[in-house]
Amino acid sequence: MAVDRAPLLDRQLLDGLDLLAAGPVRTPLDLDAPIRAGSTLSARTAIDLFDAQAASRHLDLAARALRARGEGFYTIGSSGHEGNAAVAAALRATDPAFLHYRSGAFFVARARQVPGQTPLLDILLGLCASIDDPIAGGRHKVFGSAALAIPPQTSTIASHLPKAVGAAVALDRATRLGVETSAPADAIVVCSFGDASANHSTATGAFNAAGWTAYQNLPVPILFVCEDNGIGISVRTPDGWIAASHGARPGVRYLWADGLDLAHAYDAARIAVDHVRATRRPAFLHLRTVRLLGHAGSDVEQTYRPLDEIEAAEAADPVLATARLLVESGARTAVQVRRQYEDLRDRVAALADEAAGRPRLRSAVEVMAPLAPRDPVAVAAEVARPTPDAARVAFWSGKLPEQERPAHLAVHINRALGDLLARYPELIVFGEDVARKGGVYNVTAELSRRAGVGRVFNTLLDEQSILGLAIGAGQLGLLPIAEIQYLAYLHNAEDQLRGEAASLQYFSAGQYRNPMVVRIAGYAYQKGFGGHFHNDNSVAVLRDIPGLVIASPARGDDAAAMLRTCVAAARTQGSVCVFVEPIALYMTRDLHDPGDGLWTSAFDPHAAHVALGAARRHGDGKDLLIVSFANGLWMSLRVARRLERDHGLASRVLDLRWLAPLPVDDLVREAEAVGRVLVVDETRRSGGVSEAVIAALVDRGFQGSIERVAAHDTFIPLGAAAKHVLVSEADIERAALAMCGRRPLATVAP
Repeated sequence: MAVDRAPLLDRQLLDGLDLLAAGPVRTPLDLDAPIRAGSTLSARTAIDLFDAQAASRHLDLAARALRARGEGFYTIGSSGHEGNAAVAAALRATDPAFLHYRSGAFFVARARQVPGQTPLLDILLGLCASIDDPIAGGRHKVFGSAALAIPPQTSTIASHLPKAVGAAVALDRATRLGVETSAPADAIVVCSFGDASANHSTATGAFNAAGWTAYQNLPVPILFVCEDNGIGISVRTPDGWIAASHGARPGVRYLWADGLDLAHAYDAARIAVDHVRATRRPAFLHLRTVRLLGHAGSDVEQTYRPLDEIEAAEAADPVLATARLLVESGARTAVQVRRQYEDLRDRVAALADEAAGRPRLRSAVEVMAPLAPRDPVAVAAEVARPTPDAARVAFWSGKLPEQERPAHLAVHINRALGDLLARYPELIVFGEDVARKGGVYNVTAELSRRAGVGRVFNTLLDEQSILGLAIGAGQLGLLPIAEIQYLAYLHNAEDQLRGEAASLQYFSAGQYRNPMVVRIAGYAYQKGFGGHFHNDNSVAVLRDIPGLVIASPARGDDAAAMLRTCVAAARTQGSVCVFVEPIALYMTRDLHDPGDGLWTSAFDPHAAHVALGAARRHGDGKDLLIVSFANGLWMSLRVARRLERDHGLASRVLDLRWLAPLPVDDLVREAEAVGRVLVVDETRRSGGVSEAVIAALVDRGFQGSIERVAAHDTFIPLGAAAKHVLVSEADIERAALAMCGRRPLATVAP
């Protein structure tokens, strides 16, 4: 039968103190003297850090007691990792800290550096999922605090590392740009994680991105802290693996620290912190720890770990080791240490009872309140706020975009980006190839030359790092616009949007945010080029992310206006926006006939605001409503003209423009006005946009007829074979005629 090791571990510490009390009497140590010869850790600081370590241990014990009473909901503890308190002491409380989930002692130690903090109660409120939890408001148990510069992390697999690297890169870049951030100019970023998580592809990408950047002598002031306890749940980390795999990374200094020895951990952390702060280059602090009490309260580690190994780990208890250090140095007597430990037990127990009685979330409205705040008035006002004429004239070298001839989609996006760069000094544009080359499709051409390489710049080829940079930069106060070259390239990095970017306001009750816009070249219909990786029509993974804004313009004038809206929403609301651009329409100029120029328009810097979730209607026919977006809009408008010319059917076409939030009110209004709805969905039949459109109509009680044409549920093949699986104009026309009870002509135009 499994034995609860928690009381045994607690008893071991008390027995150890009894042994120390029975030992020789030590000469009292001056509290301002080093705790040990040659160490920079003073006795006074060591006493304070023991307090943080012991508090973290009692919080772990309280978490298990609360869970046993049905009053707590989280038992992944920090026992064995209490050496991270030394890292907290080596840092400043203003250094942004992206913390591992075993960072209880770090959190308590940092809170002691800032007056007015109540870390013990705060953590207990999180354990009890109370709405009074000051960081997450009962939505999750996280280590986080705006006052302590600790943004909340929910990651257990190191997915927070890319944004930590992004924040580090953004720190010095913002300083060079003269943009004020939420951290001091000489701050550094610290990011902690476990040895098992260090193997995750997300983590290795982050280490590589930091080294790649530093290798080019660009500043990346980040301290990686690997808390190595030698095991990931039940899977062992090979002995020596972390040192072997991280000891000689280009551009990243490696240091080892014994987290079971407080003085050694503190001295090594000081060296690492001072190196990062002085050189603005990354360091990797390999902190030895042990895992005590299993992975979590529900983990019966005796089933996969020999008893002698468990007992050996318990014998290395860092809290007991610090108690021994205090007593043997003369900084404290065993009686004083025991009183300190027991006083903390009583305080934590009383606070746990208080936390258990605090209220919890009571409704869906309360749960969702910080998810994605929307203030249309504020967004519209930000869009309407004029850019100084002088700034635009200077940026465009005197030739303003509105003075040019009507242009296609790619040019409108370029000019809108330029105006935004002229308007917002904190705005940065980045991604693979966006600078000198101007992007794969020339959409960002000349922007780097005009704005400077500090604001429009290339990144390494790693989508997780690109998105991580956007998250970290936005969190610090910059306004990032990141580019992902193709929609298919997003999927390996999508969790950076789902698990990190879109969740931050939710898990911080709105105290933290990472405003950002991600431009993605997407969809299919490229002629003579592509195959799956350059023709991807899957947006289901984006539509599944709570609170995410998804813009999908088809025309240049809409694209420019919608991009302004996205940036305004990001700046004023902290919105996370994805801007999906149809590649096949980038250079399209004509709609119906060669040379008609109907898919171009003049650039208008003062165009009417396009609100989030606002559709656009083309035509006012009463026979049929065609609902579409992106490439589907272009095809639908062509079909609509043929329906009227060849069959006398008057249709109207509704461009959704926004895939999230979906323009439901506009959709229902137009559907009710016509009574017949044909949804043209270039994305896939399963998981595509048409499912949401039809569900919205049904939910709102629409009684008319609904049909859809959608792409097949397949990857997109190379060359002409793509025509077999994508929506065509012929498909649209056949479906429209069938809905209206008309027979098609002998041949239907392609």
